[in-house]
Amino acid sequence: MGVPMSSIDVPPNPDWCFGMAATSNISHQAPDVPRALSLVTMTGLPDYALLDSGHGRKLERYGRYVFDRPEPQAMWKQRLEPGAWLRADATFKDGGKGADDDGEAGRWRFTKPLPSAWPLDVMGATMHCRLMNFRHLGLFPEQVPHWQWMLDRIKAVRGEQPRVLNLFAYTGAASLIAARAGADVTHVDASKKAIGWAKENQAASKLNDATLRWILEDARKFVARQVRRGRTYHIVLIDPPKFGRGPEGEVWDFFTHMPQMLRECEKLLAPKYGAMIVTSYAIRASALAIDGLVRECMDGRPGDIDTGELALVETGAQRLLPTSLFTRWSAI
Repeated sequence: MGVPMSSIDVPPNPDWCFGMAATSNISHQAPDVPRALSLVTMTGLPDYALLDSGHGRKLERYGRYVFDRPEPQAMWKQRLEPGAWLRADATFKDGGKGADDDGEAGRWRFTKPLPSAWPLDVMGATMHCRLMNFRHLGLFPEQVPHWQWMLDRIKAVRGEQPRVLNLFAYTGAASLIAARAGADVTHVDASKKAIGWAKENQAASKLNDATLRWILEDARKFVARQVRRGRTYHIVLIDPPKFGRGPEGEVWDFFTHMPQMLRECEKLLAPKYGAMIVTSYAIRASALAIDGLVRECMDGRPGDIDTGELALVETGAQRLLPTSLFTRWSAI
């Protein structure tokens, strides 16, 4: 669901923004800006729920198991009584002094033995969850509204098999959901371990006959090669980390490399039917910054742009936990 968050008034004469006289060589056409930001929420799945949050933590249920993990943006008080948190099956403890700002460095502590992996149903795909060294479990449930948005556009493609490019694709939830809907999917990730995990999820989802290509490569190199070859896709998903390394030591930095990545991805969009989702978990970024970059890259292409925040809805409280920023563009 999309809910307006705020509105932005565009000045009738933007000269004051630049401090330039009307005779300046700089164009004074008002910039194309969003009239409002959207709040897109995920209320839960049969196999997932946000049970509580607060004091920099979140309490979640993944299938049968409950986990207590760091969440710096949960600055409010916890709603449930302390015993509910103490009964969590595992708790991630951060690394203390010197740990990163997102609480990703640390270790899990268990209250009982847990399986090394267990399945969750996500929109018809089977995803295996695991407790990772950096507090993650192999699935980001807040992305469910994006995956539904993607499915709606897959269904709207006419005359050919929809082609989906999933960059920084991780364990493959979006790839498998798209493949299950009949799309030709190209899944790109720089981690051999993540691609192996995604293939395991493919087998568990009984999608071995689906049209799926698994690409172990630096995303920037892959995109540049696809542009040179003239390949196009109907839907491009871009969900990059703040920082990462490719299989051959290539460096990815969100703020350094994202602008050129988006410019190249625009060239990969099919001329008739096209859509793109850009998600950012880089907290220093603003939704408006991502929106402005997407608008610049899509200049000249007719289509609709929606920008805002993804948030999880807390069970029983309707409290919202922000997770990431996004911009979605669609000409479908």
